[in-house]
Amino acid sequence: MPALALQGFKYVRLLGTLLQQLHDAGTARDRAGNRQLFYDQYATLLLLYFFNPTLTSLRGLQQLTTLSAVQHRWDVPRTALGSLSEAAGVFDAPLLQAVSSELALRAGTQGPPAPGDHELLRDLIAIDGSLLPALPRMVWAVWQDAQHRAAKLHVAFAVLRQVPVAVTVTPGTGSERAELRRLVQPGGFYVFDRGYIEYGLFVELHALPCSFVARLQERAVYEVQQAQPLTAAAQAAGVLRDCWIRRLSTEHHQPLLPAPLRVVCVATGRSHADGTPVVLVLVTNRLDLDAELIALAYRYRWAVELFFRWLKCVLGCRHLLSQSPNGVHLQVYMALIASLLISLWVGRAPSKRTYEMLCFYLSGWATTAEMIAHIDRLHLKAPPSKE
Repeated sequence: MPALALQGFKYVRLLGTLLQQLHDAGTARDRAGNRQLFYDQYATLLLLYFFNPTLTSLRGLQQLTTLSAVQHRWDVPRTALGSLSEAAGVFDAPLLQAVSSELALRAGTQGPPAPGDHELLRDLIAIDGSLLPALPRMVWAVWQDAQHRAAKLHVAFAVLRQVPVAVTVTPGTGSERAELRRLVQPGGFYVFDRGYIEYGLFVELHALPCSFVARLQERAVYEVQQAQPLTAAAQAAGVLRDCWIRRLSTEHHQPLLPAPLRVVCVATGRSHADGTPVVLVLVTNRLDLDAELIALAYRYRWAVELFFRWLKCVLGCRHLLSQSPNGVHLQVYMALIASLLISLWVGRAPSKRTYEMLCFYLSGWATTAEMIAHIDRLHLKAPPSKE
């Protein structure tokens, strides 16, 4: 069997081992000993849901369990619809965090090294949120009003390694700043947009300590402590200003910062409706990086937006199988695990064509040789790294 096929099966086996460790989780209340659907089996069914686009509902998933090929190949028993519905409340979703973290760690170490100075951004993590439409009867998923409900997915995404490293789920009105505080870790390097801006947050992150690059409103008020000269590389990257600041807040309340921060202003080439140029005003506590790398770090933030599009539009995570918070969290975790499994199998960020080929392969429509040939073509088409 080709080496890449063996590698792919190795990660499938690894996932099976990690899920097997959760087999008995959630069974404490089953004193009669008659439970037939266990945590690892339910997680496997969710994984099959993501790799079979014809499945669009819990009822379709239940019908899948009646197929003998599924029962024997994936060790999943014939399961009643009521048992599948109950599972969303029985199995604790956060237990999948360890599974996701293990796969993310392995996926993050197999990619090629970042070129040149980009190595300084290798551990950059973008944090952002995205809405998952929910049914009006999902009363916990508060959003606009009683008829508009949504869950919000908050993701920490390693932009150069192209892997999600952490996730939380809240109601649609959940505080993005509160979730950012949960997602950041000491020693991390994070980039986020102006929707997270809270001036006190910068002081908290610096004290954690962690590094950050964030976008401010263009009208943000700050006091310059020291202006930095612009190099030719910075100017070529569109940097208009680079300075250290000692105050940053509203116009009428500007306490002295406990440590200097840095503001880098970057041209976008776009204009507001009144004709004035749109300028990115970035704040960071990375005083050591070149200004052009600060600008590049913020541009890399777009990677998390592409990941949301992949997760919702290709992998199908925007259709929720459960109405409970825990059930939605279970589905989101398994969506991340499915995405990580693809990245591990093919050695790069997943694409729609690769996802389709894996669906064909796991459904028995594509042979191992055809799957390997597809992966080989991906590697041949990979563009060379640019300094």
